[in-house]
Amino acid sequence: MAAASIITIGDELLIGQTIDTNSAWMAQELNKIGVWVKRRVAVGDVWDEIWNALDEESKHSEIVLITGGLGPTADDITKPLLCEYFGGKMIVSEAALQNVKDIFTKLNRPIIERNLKQAEVPDVCTVLNNKRGTAPGMEFRKDGKLYVSMPGVPHEMKGIMLDYVLPKLPSLFNLPVVYHQTLLTAGVGESFLADMIKDFEEALPAYIKLAYLPNYGMVRLRLTGRGDNKAAVEQEVNERFAELKLLVKEFMVTDTDEPMEMAIGKILRGLNKTMGTAESCTGGAIASLITSIAGSSDYFKGSIVSYANEVKENLLSVQHETLATVGAVSEETVTQMVKGAITQLKVDYAVATSGILGPGGGTAEKPVGMVWVAVGNKNKTVTQKFQWRFDRARNTDLTVQNALNMLRKFILSEHDQQVK
Repeated sequence: MAAASIITIGDELLIGQTIDTNSAWMAQELNKIGVWVKRRVAVGDVWDEIWNALDEESKHSEIVLITGGLGPTADDITKPLLCEYFGGKMIVSEAALQNVKDIFTKLNRPIIERNLKQAEVPDVCTVLNNKRGTAPGMEFRKDGKLYVSMPGVPHEMKGIMLDYVLPKLPSLFNLPVVYHQTLLTAGVGESFLADMIKDFEEALPAYIKLAYLPNYGMVRLRLTGRGDNKAAVEQEVNERFAELKLLVKEFMVTDTDEPMEMAIGKILRGLNKTMGTAESCTGGAIASLITSIAGSSDYFKGSIVSYANEVKENLLSVQHETLATVGAVSEETVTQMVKGAITQLKVDYAVATSGILGPGGGTAEKPVGMVWVAVGNKNKTVTQKFQWRFDRARNTDLTVQNALNMLRKFILSEHDQQVK
């Protein structure tokens, strides 16, 4: 199995100003085609540190992928360093130059000398066209190793990886078959799941691995098979995956590697139903997730973010007496929010949230982390109280995912009853 090292360059990565999402995405995509990411290294914009990283990673991996340091400013030193490291001289790439001119022409912006210098590359590299930006990617070969330098901007890096690197690697290296099957569970912890499927996991052959991928009240279970025979690997993984689905069917959201919001969208589209949200403490986060899916306008009509009590009253018809007696964070309030959203948004289903996500605002009766969620249709509403114990961001994410799962289960339950 070919090994790869990923080198990310930039002081902003080391001081935490920018989160390195590039390495995670690259590792996932490389793993899909049978390339094992052996090492990931972050270095600052320091000549010697970048040079040493190239020396060190070439000892461990046949493939060295580099991101960052290709911009037009003085701190972007990757390109001249690579030129010296591989023994070349800087030249102007006509293809890269035309790409820069085309981009600025489309933007109707003047080109300055600093922009034109983006087209300068070492003469010992193969230029990789960057369709999403001005800094070209560069491929180098040395001592049988492949080096690819790409921009640090995630959108641009992904373009070069998808257009060039990922399609080309299988032709350069003897890569094994790697086949994944993933399902999503919700409402059950990782430890409980592990106990539930302990015998199944222990019976897996050596070439099939089970991975637990927990995140905010959900756990993805991924089976990965590796081998030389594509048909045999896929058949064996699919058979084991069918067993796994039966074992966790009580908690399974979807047997596809997709997020909760996409699974709900497929259900609504299949039933030709619509939904909306009435959000207080989550501030529109549920609606944001739902609408992050392309085509969600087929089933999502809108959201009423009723953060203030007067909005709950005026737009969602929550009774003033309810707010005055039991308060906004209550079962009664979220129940009325659902009914108001269904009426105002003219949808089949709605979900409502109201809570105290912190860090302040709690009382003895209603501590920080208390959240009420309601889901329903015009005939029925189901509620649930949660008590989270984390910071505001994590409490919000947990509320959103659990609210979506409540909605999913409610829709399926109502549909099953109608079928019966």
